Amino acid sequence: MAINTIECAKIFMTALDRQMIEGTTSGWMEANAGQVKYSGGNEVKIPTISTSGLVDYDRDNGYNQGAVSLSFQTKTLTKDRGRQFLLDAMDVDEGNFIANATAVMSEFQRTQIIPEVDAYRYSKIYELAKTDHGKTYTPAASTILSALTDDISVVNDTAGAADLVIIMPYPVADILDNTEKLSRYVNVGSFTQGKVDLTVKTFNGIPIIRVPSARMKSAYTFNDGKTSGQTNGGFTPASDAVQINWIICPRTAPIAVSKTDNIKIFDPAVNQKADAWLIQYRKYHDLWIKENALEAVRVCAEPAAE
Repeated sequence: MAINTIECAKIFMTALDRQMIEGTTSGWMEANAGQVKYSGGNEVKIPTISTSGLVDYDRDNGYNQGAVSLSFQTKTLTKDRGRQFLLDAMDVDEGNFIANATAVMSEFQRTQIIPEVDAYRYSKIYELAKTDHGKTYTPAASTILSALTDDISVVNDTAGAADLVIIMPYPVADILDNTEKLSRYVNVGSFTQGKVDLTVKTFNGIPIIRVPSARMKSAYTFNDGKTSGQTNGGFTPASDAVQINWIICPRTAPIAVSKTDNIKIFDPAVNQKADAWLIQYRKYHDLWIKENALEAVRVCAEPAAE
């Protein structure tokens, strides 16, 4: 019986979207896109709500009328990435196509897409916050406690932020772990991402999300597949990139959108280029922080090399 490639594509998209949320260290940011309107393609609409402040209650006339403004900003998903793969008909037949194709696409997403999306999101947050809400610091066991608590205090003092998250590369987290007198600040808590409950360490009650350091550089080159040396795709740190030590922000601040757009599958009888199954994959994604939420974000990175 011929495989229904349209139904296969739907199965792949559902599975890959779930893997994306649960596999990325930044997957929790996608929960903030609940109010974002998406109708396909590379555009989304982000709601902005503003209200009038309090005024005195009038005992004769009652309440003064306030105003509520709801507007939508149209944003373009700037990262438009894609790849196609051939699965030779001699290796993959109708009986094992779904199993083999699922394994290939899952591995592709795990090893290539998830690290790239993480890296883009953290570098984007850093770029948005570094000028007004960033500092440089070289992590050391003797000073990391004070440096981290100083940034947390600034966030709490200026923005009164709640539900904070600390995002930190593993080497910096290891320095923090080995700091004397840390035990009174650290506990173990749960952190929900998608449908997965993670066990994480907390610092003063704030979850610490640990990230591979390669995904926490200040800037990246996302290979276009055309330029010399970039045909293999993927991403690399920019020549002037520095290591991000940590990002502190409310869990609700980063709005991340990730869409697997119309996976296309062509069986060998339809594919005119080769006797092979052809799978085409396209990913739109981006991240934003509303201006009124940026005040509650702090970033810290190592100094640039002289």
